[in-house]
Amino acid sequence: MAWDFETDAEYQVLLDWTADFVEKKVAPLDMVLGSAMQYQDPDFIRLVRPLQQEVKDMGLWACHLGPDLGGLGFGQLKLALLNEILGQSRFASVVFGCQAPDTGNAEILAHYGSDEIKAKYLQPLLNGELASSYSMSEPHAGGPEEFKCSAVRDGDEWVINGEKWFSSNARFASFLIVMVVTDPEASAHGRASMIVVPTDTPGVEIIRNVGVGDEPPGHGTHAYVRYTDVRVPKQNLLGPRGQGFAVAQTRLGGGRVHHAMRTVGQIKRAFDMMCQRALSRTTKGEMLADKQMVQEKIADSWIEMEAFRLLVLRTAWRIDQFNDYVKVRKDIAAIKAMMPKVYHDVVSRCIQVHGALGVSNELPLSGMLLSSYVMGIADGKVLCDGEVVFESPSSWPSAPAASSISARGGP
Repeated sequence: MAWDFETDAEYQVLLDWTADFVEKKVAPLDMVLGSAMQYQDPDFIRLVRPLQQEVKDMGLWACHLGPDLGGLGFGQLKLALLNEILGQSRFASVVFGCQAPDTGNAEILAHYGSDEIKAKYLQPLLNGELASSYSMSEPHAGGPEEFKCSAVRDGDEWVINGEKWFSSNARFASFLIVMVVTDPEASAHGRASMIVVPTDTPGVEIIRNVGVGDEPPGHGTHAYVRYTDVRVPKQNLLGPRGQGFAVAQTRLGGGRVHHAMRTVGQIKRAFDMMCQRALSRTTKGEMLADKQMVQEKIADSWIEMEAFRLLVLRTAWRIDQFNDYVKVRKDIAAIKAMMPKVYHDVVSRCIQVHGALGVSNELPLSGMLLSSYVMGIADGKVLCDGEVVFESPSSWPSAPAASSISARGGP
């Protein structure tokens, strides 16, 4: 799709329908249901399944998928504009069949899964009938060269031993995609492979479900998982042996753009709340909107929000143009690094404008503030993304000629 700061009229109709649908039918679910991943819960079936059918009837189900998998094959730019709307409700991505980590896991299965794995898991996953988990990070390992969870071939099976940390949604999942060390002597990015592990396999143990923030102990959705002599067929290997990190890029590149645009949706939500508060609250004889400091907070927030939004959309456009995540690697890293700061700063200002109400449990702002820190950790720490953008001095533009630099060190 060509992009000139205008959206195709035909696609804009779909975006307008989505915005109205999310606001009136999907967002209310955030107030009455628990986890968005409890697919077999009676209330989920009663309230969410009919909305999913409406989305399917509109042809907007799982738009990230290609036509061969039942989707529309939307490019990243169209998906970005859609995810901007979906980000305003935690149930929206589930209602539209594009929730993490299932979207990325489905793409991996579609590209690298055996026929048996696809038959058992792929279509039910695409239909929203079951959940999955991505089991990669470890409690004592910060990078791929330090991973300890291993898989060893024993005849026609892989035997897995080790621990994984923060395996999101494992408690609801039918299977896990586990990153394991299969070639310990290889280079850092050639040591690991990905293997599908059904959650009911003997030896798979959820030690505890870790919560975020003030979630009650045991009620979290991020599992600390132990694998003890877990045996799975050799056919459960995804992609070539030792190429786990290359396979992971299938899910991480586009996934980070989707995360970023959903975060734009959350930022816009906080910005709108800040403006509404400024126009409805009076103090010392005038509205907050008339206070210069409040005006500055709103102006700074709008500038940062729009700059971030445009950078994300440009990145999505570049992905569509090149069709190669490697060529857009720095752009993707840049939006990942920028995302938590803009999210944090806008929500913080919104809280300040709301006063005591802003930190109360009657508004979602404290949870959104915590989410800004989560966004700086999920899918790789922000510091790592900064390193990708920085890279090495050899990739920088040419330095200015010595004659153009004064004795003071400036131009």
